[in-house]
Amino acid sequence: MLDFNSNLVFKLKEIPAQEGMQLVGGMLIDGESIFASFKTVRDHVIFTNHRVIAINVEGITGKKRDYTSLPYAKIQAFSVLTASLLGLDTQMDLWFMGMGLVHFEFSGKFDIASFNKLIANYILEAPIR
Repeated sequence: MLDFNSNLVFKLKEIPAQEGMQLVGGMLIDGESIFASFKTVRDHVIFTNHRVIAINVEGITGKKRDYTSLPYAKIQAFSVLTASLLGLDTQMDLWFMGMGLVHFEFSGKFDIASFNKLIANYILEAPIR
């Protein structure tokens, strides 16, 4: 499992959703779909309409992978930080019940406002458990 409490910053580069589907397609439940896929140096983060799936690639060969599912129903709060005039990177913080803060940093030109709206729809509509 990715250690979300180690103050790691996940600098994410957007990849085609089809690449995300190849990684997690077999894990998705009925009615679940991917709306955004990202990659770090080795790891991946997939956003679906129900959860965030973090994929931690382990080992020298990268064949061993850990999949962590973070359901939107467990998010207590979220925030986004838009890019400054000099930088292109944007950020999103998600506070998960029982886990704490998960911080994501998106590289390059990324429409964080539209992404925030999508995430807000899924988080605010998720049943509280």
